Amino acid sequence: MKIAIIGAGFAGLAAGKHLREFGHDVTIFEKCPDVGGVWSRTRRYPGLCTQNNKGTYYLSDLKMPDSYPEWPSGAQVQAYLEGYAAMFGLNPHLRLSTEVIAAEQEELGGNIRWTVTSRTVDDEGDPAGAEASEEFDFLVVANGIFSVPFIPDWPGREEFEEAGGRVCAPSDVHDLEAVRGKDLVVVGYGKSACDVAVSLSEGAATTTVVARQLLWKMPRMIMGVLNFKHLMLTRMGEGLFEYQRLAGVEKFLHGGGKPVRNQMLGSIQSMATKQLKLAKLGLVPDGGFERIARSTVSLVTEGFFQKAEAGELRVIRDTRITALTTLDGKPAATLSTGETIPAEMIVCATGFRQEVPFLSRELQDRITDERGNFELYRQILPHDVRGLAFCGYNSSFYSPLSAEAASIWIGAYLMDELTLPSVEVRRKTVAERLRWMEERTEGHHARGTNIIPFSMHNIDEILSDVGLDVSQAKKAEQWLQTTEASDYRDIPQRLVERHFERTGVRVGQRDTDGLTEKTAGAGAK
Repeated sequence: MKIAIIGAGFAGLAAGKHLREFGHDVTIFEKCPDVGGVWSRTRRYPGLCTQNNKGTYYLSDLKMPDSYPEWPSGAQVQAYLEGYAAMFGLNPHLRLSTEVIAAEQEELGGNIRWTVTSRTVDDEGDPAGAEASEEFDFLVVANGIFSVPFIPDWPGREEFEEAGGRVCAPSDVHDLEAVRGKDLVVVGYGKSACDVAVSLSEGAATTTVVARQLLWKMPRMIMGVLNFKHLMLTRMGEGLFEYQRLAGVEKFLHGGGKPVRNQMLGSIQSMATKQLKLAKLGLVPDGGFERIARSTVSLVTEGFFQKAEAGELRVIRDTRITALTTLDGKPAATLSTGETIPAEMIVCATGFRQEVPFLSRELQDRITDERGNFELYRQILPHDVRGLAFCGYNSSFYSPLSAEAASIWIGAYLMDELTLPSVEVRRKTVAERLRWMEERTEGHHARGTNIIPFSMHNIDEILSDVGLDVSQAKKAEQWLQTTEASDYRDIPQRLVERHFERTGVRVGQRDTDGLTEKTAGAGAK
């Protein structure tokens, strides 16, 4: 099949690599001038690094270089992905600096056909060339759930900007000169907010963090000894939080063994509070440590609490900006407490909008519910839009591996190697999942894309549909050890071999006579 993939981050590159392995002709569209998605040089802010350690943040066929630090920088992740694209022959299939402005679907003779209209853009994302259209058999959306920064619409912005103030997202700030000598306000308390506050405080005159709600933070090294990955990036760590359906040991942890589970979480909370001096700083979040998983687990930014203790940055908790204004003729922000603070630059680390602007409103309505949540089975497949799949539409601790699992699932779907429940059952399953997600995250479920901390549950479910997975012995190891993506690298080949045994068609490889190359495509018809 001729497949268009929109996005060249982890998900788009994984989809491109695996779908090529399965015999398809792929074209990967990317608006940025380089691969990487959120790691693109055009989107990186000072101080950006991974939240995962390098041993849990790679694609199965290529580990992060040994020379990389435990938590690689944004530039290093982008370089890794450039190496991945080169290693697996994706560069000829990339359309960089190319924005997809429309993807329109039509049915011809019972088959689906997509017309993808794109245009070249410059590094700022502005049009730089004429529009062009191309036809495809299948469309994979891999533009990411962190693609469009959300900027609050505060009143008074026009007067604020006329006085010289600036409102922007973290990805709009690329060096310290942008804040040199200015009064900086960072809105938010997630990882990116704290990263930005620490790095930009080196150049700003003053740095204030405005946090509507404090989140629990996880130190990279617990008490300087235990790497957080051994607590949060194992099946045991995942099992401490109650999943939608419980089985095995998790039934015990959330049943008769709940006191043991509560004690474990309580111990982590006590250690984090003591280590980060949260009580002394007045920064103990409301609620228990269990709430760390209700929206996302936020890793501590090195130096953040030290700077707060030293007075190099100020955290104003449980408040929000209500209006932009001026103070003595200079840009300022008014808070819900009534205080007005200097604010020459406001960096909004306030999350992202999950958008697919290249799809028509009619198609968007068909893939979302009445509240705007994506109705995707396994975060991949719409219910009634043929020829379309999503890859990487989940926030996961193991996002590279999650993207690969989704890519394999899509490949199996196109080979007719999946046994799926009926559309009616899938609708019910997705509706139940969305209700559960919304309740457990207190509404912070990112339009149905937030699966943290249940990353391995998601991967297990995806691969169970495919009927291929790692062994139960390997899963038992993962109960106490972090998951190695490399353990999953043989699954695509196992899928190809199973398909050959069932159909006699060897996808992605030439027949023994070397004259023809067969590809699979029944799943889209």
